[in-house]
Amino acid sequence: MLKVRLLRNNRKRHMPNDLILRDAVPTDAPAILALIRDLAIYEKEPHAVIATEEDILRDGFGPQPYFRCIMAEWQGQTAGFALYFFQYSTWEGSPALYLEDLFVRESFRKRGIGAALFQRLAQIALERNCTRFQWECLDWNQPALDFYEASGAKVLREWLNLRVTGEELKRLAGTSA
Repeated sequence: MLKVRLLRNNRKRHMPNDLILRDAVPTDAPAILALIRDLAIYEKEPHAVIATEEDILRDGFGPQPYFRCIMAEWQGQTAGFALYFFQYSTWEGSPALYLEDLFVRESFRKRGIGAALFQRLAQIALERNCTRFQWECLDWNQPALDFYEASGAKVLREWLNLRVTGEELKRLAGTSA
């Protein structure tokens, strides 16, 4: 468990003992899934989540986890989370931390929780000798873009995300006509 002290504008800011960041454990699977669903609602895709608690347990807490997760608790209540995994940069010959989702429930916003999660991810990236910390952001989410750019992030406009799913993925793999 980590009691949080935030750095903003190079000044130390002591958080009240209300915020705790901790690594997720298997019993957090229902809360993680609930946060994923809340995020989908925020991103205007409420019906897009098909993940189950079993998926979260298998893929986050099985013998070879695909992801890791930090839980944010405010006064003992689940306030938010950050779900991440590691990539590898072939050009740099080093690992990279990839943030899949960072979300703070609306009733807990404006308390520094998102900033604390973001700072913790940067610390983990350095602890794991990562040379990159990267993520995606929807182009309409201006508050998030403003926060990220103020934190030192650069929007990589020259790189486009590509995705193959569903029947196209099966066709590409040669398993569907």
